[in-house]
Amino acid sequence: MSASMKECLQLQLLEMEMLFSMFPNQGEVKLEDVNVLTNIKRYLEGTREALPPKIEFVITLQIEEPKGTRHMCLAHSGSNYSVDQYHAVANDKPAYVTFWFLNLFDFHSKVQIDLQVTMPHSYPYAALQLFGRSSELDRQQQLLLNKGLTSYLGTFDPGELCVCAAIQWLQDNSASYFLNRKLVYEPSTQAKPVKNTFLRMWIYSHHIYQQDLRKKILEVGKRLEVTGFCMTGKPGIICVEGFKDHCEEFWHTIRYPNWKHISCKHTESTETEGSGEDLRLFHSFEELLLEAHGDYGLRNDYHMNLGQFLEFLKKHKSEHVFQILFGIESKSSDS
Repeated sequence: MSASMKECLQLQLLEMEMLFSMFPNQGEVKLEDVNVLTNIKRYLEGTREALPPKIEFVITLQIEEPKGTRHMCLAHSGSNYSVDQYHAVANDKPAYVTFWFLNLFDFHSKVQIDLQVTMPHSYPYAALQLFGRSSELDRQQQLLLNKGLTSYLGTFDPGELCVCAAIQWLQDNSASYFLNRKLVYEPSTQAKPVKNTFLRMWIYSHHIYQQDLRKKILEVGKRLEVTGFCMTGKPGIICVEGFKDHCEEFWHTIRYPNWKHISCKHTESTETEGSGEDLRLFHSFEELLLEAHGDYGLRNDYHMNLGQFLEFLKKHKSEHVFQILFGIESKSSDS
């Protein structure tokens, strides 16, 4: 074991102790693997030879929103809102411009931010991986929040611990992002549609057997509200579809540090102004279990029935990816 690796892991354990002292209540710091800290200690003591998994966890932060303010917002006439009307003159002609007032914040209200953290083995000499998420933020403000956080962490020198600093930055700066997502100014009779990228990713793995991995894949898929499937066995195939940032976060999250034989074989993207529901080929994210061939011994070395898988793809109008995934041309059932 190299001294640099040992030093990094020791520093990570030290920072985790600090975090648990800062957030002592149950559920505030949730480890993805509850045994990871024990395994790292055993590795440092020399009683474990294999490199332990990365430390991955979520910290739940309660952020107090800024003091309530009153904002004037422009609307078109004929609105169903309860409004005050003011007489105005436009282009030398009398007209009515309608305004309404929103009390944007409750002075005592709090919002929740879940900070997802992954410590690479060489952290703090390698960049920390963080992602902040809140159900109270729209997609644009959440993206800006994470860009601001990443930019701030870029000011740290290699070797500096920065999770605690990231938490302090969120506590000091996140309120403005919640403010911006509630400011309303709508001068036209209809809001301009927002374009989003709908993405579908086809992921190939040498195999997917482990129960904890299968559980994590399903949990992450449902948490991010993506649709698709995970075919377990050998090979393992994952299809995930939804808004681009959700799919990319799914891809980033499921890749274990020791999951080497996995790759994204194919992607399909479409610009949409709606929710993307009409673009989905699947209606939920579920595990796909097919018949298998081969040895059911201790090695679990068996292959999934690719014929059944092809029929499944045809049912969901996706048979075109069969050749991409396996390099085998699918034969039409009509021939």
